[in-house]
Amino acid sequence: MEEKYSAARNLKDIFISAGMILAASVLGYCFWQLGLSEANIIMAYILGVLIISVVTSHQVYSLIASFVSVVVFNFLFTEPRFSLFASDKDYPVTFLTMFVAAFMTGSLAARLKEQAKQSAMSEYRTKILFETNQLLERVKEREKIITVTATQLMKLLDRDMTVYLVEKEKLSEPVFFAVDGRERSSEPASETERQAALWTLKNNRCAGAGTDMFQDADYQYFSIQTNEAVYGVVGIAVRNNPLDTFENSILRSILGECALALENAKNAREKAEAALMAQKEQLRANLLRSISHDLRTPLTSISGNASNLLTNGEMFDEQTKQQLYSDIYEDSLWLISLVENILSVTRIEEGRLHLHLSTELLDEVVAEAMQHISRKKTEHKIIVRALDDFILVKADAKLVMQVVINMVDNAIKYTQKDSVIRVTLKKDGDRAIVEIADDGPGIPDEVKPHVFDMFYSGSMNSADSRRSLGLGLSLCRSIVTAHGGTLTVSDNHPQGAVFTFSLPLEEVNLHE
Repeated sequence: MEEKYSAARNLKDIFISAGMILAASVLGYCFWQLGLSEANIIMAYILGVLIISVVTSHQVYSLIASFVSVVVFNFLFTEPRFSLFASDKDYPVTFLTMFVAAFMTGSLAARLKEQAKQSAMSEYRTKILFETNQLLERVKEREKIITVTATQLMKLLDRDMTVYLVEKEKLSEPVFFAVDGRERSSEPASETERQAALWTLKNNRCAGAGTDMFQDADYQYFSIQTNEAVYGVVGIAVRNNPLDTFENSILRSILGECALALENAKNAREKAEAALMAQKEQLRANLLRSISHDLRTPLTSISGNASNLLTNGEMFDEQTKQQLYSDIYEDSLWLISLVENILSVTRIEEGRLHLHLSTELLDEVVAEAMQHISRKKTEHKIIVRALDDFILVKADAKLVMQVVINMVDNAIKYTQKDSVIRVTLKKDGDRAIVEIADDGPGIPDEVKPHVFDMFYSGSMNSADSRRSLGLGLSLCRSIVTAHGGTLTVSDNHPQGAVFTFSLPLEEVNLHE
């Protein structure tokens, strides 16, 4: 492909040169017909050589054009005309002067063109370097950093390349990048190529084509390194076409930027992992501290009531026994609910909460949840009402039940006896809305932003004087968010609080 392109370019330059000499000859003939001096005709040929120097790809064409111009001028415009002889003894000096002037003019034009080309190339490479720096600042993942670097290097060098990343001080499988637009791919490298890349990794020096090590390789290998670590090895296809000094310099600058970006990504990843570990440790510490403090009261109550029944049961009347049984049962239910919340929160924090979505009738899910509400619900009036028929949702029924149970239990806990708790179901666009409203003391405005925070229980006192771990509402928010919904709190009028959460509606097509 390269040879065909070079042959076509050379043929084009030959036609351009011949055409310009022909045009200069026609212009010179016009000057001759007008009776102008030979100096003007010579200037026409010098102008042609100058144009040839600018538009052709190599200086040799201006040199040949200078010689051919002298010959054509001698043939067409010196006596005797249409021959290569010159009768005037001054003509050799004229020919020499014409050749030197044409050659020097052509050389200067070619040099200026080359300088302009180098300047444009330098500007382009500097632009690539600056663009690479900006792009690398925007990406944080290692694979994207490598892709950006390889793309910019292909723009700069117009060469295929291969990249080996370092995994646990060993080279990964190479990833190949092609300038012809082929997709990046992982493909096995020859043993020579891999050994050259491995030598670069171990010695932190160039190897492969164009170096003293592994000269028969097709790629030249460079390390992606900082002062402290090597993050990968890049191979540039240079067989029979080595990099020039400026390309080598820009290449190393881009690889340096890549290494710095990889180091920053590694540091950010390690920092995030450390923060996550610290968060998990804090969660674990908070759970242990809260459990050790808050489980003592119900466990003490259960063990005390059970001990009384075992040792003094025959002395208690039936009403007292029933009360003790009821207390034990309520405390055990509270502990079961608490343990369920703790397990669910742990799964969410560790990323192990998996939704088992199915199409559910929302009023059936809420009705089932009502069967598991605290026994203290008999002290309150709970009203469940659906404003729309057949509210179908795409949800995990068990988790939605846990949300409803937690929120209704929360309303029971923080409201006085004989209060009214209303659970309202309705549709709103493509969402199903569940509202749990009570007529209790409400929630102060300064507390509202924190009610969904884990381990936050505020200054509100529970109706049963039992402290809360502050897990319920935080868990509810996590479950609702996992379903793609929202959970909010607002004031109920004239008094109380309203907790509202949404779930996505499920559309079901009925075929008769």
